[in-house]
Amino acid sequence: MGGRSHSTPDPLGLWALLTMNLSLSLHAMSTRFELVLSGEDRHALRAAGEEALQEIERIEGQLSFYRADSEIATLNRLGGTQPVRLSPPTFGILAQCRQFSEVTDGAFDVTIGPLMRAWHFVRENGAIPSLEELAEARSLTGVSHLIFDPERFTVAFDRPGVSVDLGGFGKGYAVERAIGILHEYGLKRAILHGGTSSVAVIGTPPVGDAWWIELQEPFRDETGGVLRVGLADRALSVSALHGKSFRVGDREYGHIIDPATGEPVTAAIAAAVTGPSATVCEVLSTALMVRGPAWLATGQARFPGYRLLLTHQLEDGAIVTSEAYTTS
Repeated sequence: MGGRSHSTPDPLGLWALLTMNLSLSLHAMSTRFELVLSGEDRHALRAAGEEALQEIERIEGQLSFYRADSEIATLNRLGGTQPVRLSPPTFGILAQCRQFSEVTDGAFDVTIGPLMRAWHFVRENGAIPSLEELAEARSLTGVSHLIFDPERFTVAFDRPGVSVDLGGFGKGYAVERAIGILHEYGLKRAILHGGTSSVAVIGTPPVGDAWWIELQEPFRDETGGVLRVGLADRALSVSALHGKSFRVGDREYGHIIDPATGEPVTAAIAAAVTGPSATVCEVLSTALMVRGPAWLATGQARFPGYRLLLTHQLEDGAIVTSEAYTTS
């Protein structure tokens, strides 16, 4: 976990900072968070921004898969042999993740850890597992392996080897919590991103009615041009194969794995979701990558108010971006 810095970054390279008053940054969760604030009282802005970044640091300490002293690491170490008592917030997060798994038809699954290890994506660059490794990892994957005791706030695994990885949840959750703190301070204009893939904004920019963000390749609009999304009091999450992948022959294997098949996803190239909750946006962008274009209508029906964008390849090789959106 790195320290904070005070500078004048160009977060995402997509908005002018000319009338902004303060920018802060933080390295956490293996990525760079950048926060830009606007207001008349610079001291109040700094206090709000510092507390928001402290919340991100706290969440990293709570949920990190890699930090030995985190609650999740403790659960992964002991949960296969005994119930592990968690703090009420962490217990609630895992219960919420179980619900997300159900509503995404299993596409979002925090027990994906064994499959990530089998495909050598944990502290490695990826490699094809043996059939035996893959079968073993699949047998350890699924939220049904989690045993919840809401009276004691404990979670256990039904067999050794199961593990929890909140990598597809934690960054969006941290962004949402940090934005919530800025709201508590009464800020009217701010933008925060984590690694440019998780973004949330308060209000609108100094000029215009939305923060307009250009999605990078392979996203394209209906004319083949740059695809832009506008955010005003909303969040954005982007998931893509190119985030971490390896190639064997003419096939690219990405780090997003389908819990049902145990294989890296092939139905999609990149997904982007906008909506009121940064947490939900991150969950949905992962689910879209796993489920592919056939799930767009289902996602639209289950998550009204969220805009779902998916770039995928057609049978003829053409790459297109499909969309689903309802306002309520």
